[in-house]
Amino acid sequence: MPSMPIFKPNVYYSVFNFIVLHFNSILYYFFNHLYIDNFLEDLRDLSDVNKANVKFSLRSPSHPDEDVCYIVHGKPETLNSCSFKNTSKTFMVIHGWTVSGLFESWVEKLVAALYNREKDANVIVVDWLDMAQNHYVVAAHNTKMVGQEIGLFIDWLEETARIPLEKLHLIGYSLGAHVAGFAGNHATNKVGRITGLDPAGPDFEGVHAHGRLSPDDAHFVDVLHTFTRGSLGLSIGIKQPVGHVDIYPNGGSFQPGCNMRGALEKIASYGIFALNNAIRCEHERSVHLFIDSLLNEEEASRAYSCGSNDMFDRGMCLQCRKNRCNTVGYDVSKVRKARSIKMFTKTRGSMPFRVFHYQLKINFLGKINQLAMEPELTVSFYGTNGKAEDLKLNIQEKITPNKTHSFLVVTEKDIGDLLMLKFKLEESTSSLLSLLSSWWYTDSANSGIQVHKIRVRVGETQKKIVLCLKDPQTGSSSQDVVFVKCKEPWRYLSKR
Repeated sequence: MPSMPIFKPNVYYSVFNFIVLHFNSILYYFFNHLYIDNFLEDLRDLSDVNKANVKFSLRSPSHPDEDVCYIVHGKPETLNSCSFKNTSKTFMVIHGWTVSGLFESWVEKLVAALYNREKDANVIVVDWLDMAQNHYVVAAHNTKMVGQEIGLFIDWLEETARIPLEKLHLIGYSLGAHVAGFAGNHATNKVGRITGLDPAGPDFEGVHAHGRLSPDDAHFVDVLHTFTRGSLGLSIGIKQPVGHVDIYPNGGSFQPGCNMRGALEKIASYGIFALNNAIRCEHERSVHLFIDSLLNEEEASRAYSCGSNDMFDRGMCLQCRKNRCNTVGYDVSKVRKARSIKMFTKTRGSMPFRVFHYQLKINFLGKINQLAMEPELTVSFYGTNGKAEDLKLNIQEKITPNKTHSFLVVTEKDIGDLLMLKFKLEESTSSLLSLLSSWWYTDSANSGIQVHKIRVRVGETQKKIVLCLKDPQTGSSSQDVVFVKCKEPWRYLSKR
């Protein structure tokens, strides 16, 4: 009897590393082989696209998951039979690409959340499943035709029901975001708002504004990007800004709580489909962030305008003056400028997603040779409402003397007014401990690194705090270094 093959750990990690290094090729295969077989045959059937049904289901608060009443273009009696309210806000929820031909579970959750916030609204689910249940490239091609049909429906609704278009809000996910854009573009008069929830990237990235969702499609267009994967040749969600305000939670790439690494590890055993749940988790996070903003109005996340995610990760963009910050999701402020405003935020891995952002500005003084190592530190905050301990300080560059370094730290709960801050060594070695303990002396005769104070900006409250070293004579054996609130005002020490 032949012996069973042994799957050795080093072989496993070789497979894993190969998958990581060739992830964009895997995604290319995922789109172009698994879902675009028989593409030419499908293109021959595009002549039948005009026959496909696009249906408009007015769902009810009591049955957000059921299609019990359809408004039919050209039949005004269906407006009355479905109890359409022409003076209320009207939402159109537009789904994306589907393989199963069924609505995703998020649709009913979003419908219920919209009714929870806007009791008297009309929530219409746009059903284009016949044209979305197709190979991806074909479904992407169909978005223009679907958008045109919706545009005609909007014109009819405006004329027949006399609805004010400023109260019409289209919400589209993935391919549905581009459908919403085409609908707004084809409508005779501009709709009030379009929200794009992680608009699809393949076939839309880098194309002209008329070929995708763009700021021209509504009076206000806001977009959440949650799965851009900008380092790859192919991304699920579009990376480029396509609205008036484009928000990139967690940089728009990896989302907390979505186990992409775990999915990659399972590919060796379960094949390419192990990626499905992880991909959907990150792509669909945009929907759940929007639902969160509807259900948790008092705990809405805040996003900040910034030139790049790298700058944001250093805490350098937590200012709110001149519209530099905004609310994530439904209550976003309608800011319209010639160029799209790119904004960033951090989130938790589950609802409610809001976190609290802090910028720490630290000026290190001392000798260069004392800074030869890159330390690993954690920070703990103590405030009037509680504490947040052991938060890792993300050191993105080597610490150099006579320079102000900026760090971003986030907490998952509101600790109130910050009163005290504590640093401690995360991983101790004798040499690193000796180096670290010498940092915090303020005695100029000492050859160690000097830190006199730490300046803190709180993103959510815009408060500025100065913390001073509690004990200038901290002993060399101490691993905890404490800073407490001092009376000196905030000063802007460095130019960005």
